[in-house]
Amino acid sequence: MEDSTYRLISLSGFFVIASIAWMTGARTKIKIATIVGSISLAWALGALTFWFSGSRVALEWINDFLISLLSASQKGSIFLFGPLALSPGQALADGTPSIGFVLAFQIFPTVIFFSALIGGLYNLGIMQKIVRLFSRAFYRILSLSGAESLAASANLFFGVESGLTVRPYLNKMTRSELLTLMTCMMATVASTVMGIYVIALHKIFPNIAGHLVSASLISIPCAILVSKLFCPEQEQPETLGEIRDDGGDNLNQTNLMNAFVEGGSQGVKMAVGIATVLIIVLGLEALFDLMLGKLPDFQGQPFSATRLLGWVTFPFTILLGLRPEEWEIASQILGSRFIETEVSAYFSLASIQATDSALTMRSMTILTYGLCGFVHISSMGIFMGGLSVLVPSRAQEISLVGLQALWTSFLATLLTGCIAGSLVLT
Repeated sequence: MEDSTYRLISLSGFFVIASIAWMTGARTKIKIATIVGSISLAWALGALTFWFSGSRVALEWINDFLISLLSASQKGSIFLFGPLALSPGQALADGTPSIGFVLAFQIFPTVIFFSALIGGLYNLGIMQKIVRLFSRAFYRILSLSGAESLAASANLFFGVESGLTVRPYLNKMTRSELLTLMTCMMATVASTVMGIYVIALHKIFPNIAGHLVSASLISIPCAILVSKLFCPEQEQPETLGEIRDDGGDNLNQTNLMNAFVEGGSQGVKMAVGIATVLIIVLGLEALFDLMLGKLPDFQGQPFSATRLLGWVTFPFTILLGLRPEEWEIASQILGSRFIETEVSAYFSLASIQATDSALTMRSMTILTYGLCGFVHISSMGIFMGGLSVLVPSRAQEISLVGLQALWTSFLATLLTGCIAGSLVLT
C-alpha cells in the first residue's frame, strides 16, 4: 500500500481510539467545547510541527540546545566516573575509550543535572511565567477549569511535582478533574527525564529532542480529550471560570546556588526512584516469565509478559497506521512499556532500529510520539502515592482514578502517535 493509505489509517485510528475512550467510560453527556477545542489544538500543534518550515527550524534549535545541555551535563559525571560516564564510541582526552553503555553512570547524572537546572529556572521566576502562559492558553481554548488548566500546563515540565501546582484545590476537585490531572501526568514526560530518551535515540532519529518536546506538548490536548470523553464533567468545579494561581509569583527565597543544589537533590531522589523501580519491576517480570516458561511454547516461542501485552496492544498498533510487517515488533515495544517503562521501550526501539533497520522513519516517528509518556504500572503507583500524600482524605478515590488514568493515558499517547502518522512528511 502507498503511504497515503497508511496516513488515512492513522487519521481514522485517531477517531476510533477517541471513540473507544468514550465507549469504555461513563458514556454520559460530553462538553462539546472542550472536545472540539482539544481535537483542534492537538491537530493544530501537529500541523505546526510537521508541515511548517518555521517549526522545523524551531525543532532543530530546541534539539541542538538540548543536545548541548546533555554534553554540558557530561562534564561533571566524567570527572566523577571517568570512562564509565562516556557514551559508546566516546573517549577521554587521554584516549581512554568508553567501556560501553552503563545506564547508572551515563543516564542518571543527566537526570540530576536537568532537575538542578529546572530548580534554578524556578528560582529565577522563569518557569512560573512559562507555566502561566500555557495555563491561560489551555483555559481559553479548551474551556477547562482554572485548576485543570494550571495542572495541564505544569505537566509540560514536571512529573508528579505538577500536583503541587493545584495542591490547594485537590480536596475539592471533581472526579473528572482528578482524572484529567492524572491522565496529563501519565501521558506526558517531565523535562527532567527527557534527556534519557534523547540519549537513547539521538543517533538514529534526527532532531529527536525537538520532536520529544513536540510530542509531550501534543499529548496535553490528547490527554484532555480522552479524559473528558471517558469521564465527562457532571459537577461544578470550584475553579470554573477563573484561573487561580495562588503563590505563582512567590519565588523561592533561597539564593540561586541553593536552588540548583535543591533541584539536584530532587534529581538524585528521582534517579534513585527510577533505579529502584527498574530493579523491582524487571526482576518481577523475570519471575513471571519463569512461571510462564513452564507452559508449552506457542507458535515456536515461549510465553512471556511482554509477549502477552504485545497481543493486547496489537489492534492498537494497526490503528496507528504502521505497515503490516512492523505490527509484531511495534506491538511488543508498546506492550513492554506497561511493565518495563518507556525508558526500556525507547532503548529497545533504538536497538532494533540500529541493528535491523526494521522500521521506516515514518514508523519510527509514530512510535517515538506514541511512547512519549509515563504509561506504565510503576508511574501509576508513583502518581497515586504522590497525590494521596497531598490529600490523604481522598486516597481511596485517587487509587481508583489512577487505574482509570493508566488506560486513558495509554489511549492519549496513541492519539499523539496517530497525529504523527497522519502528518509526518518523511
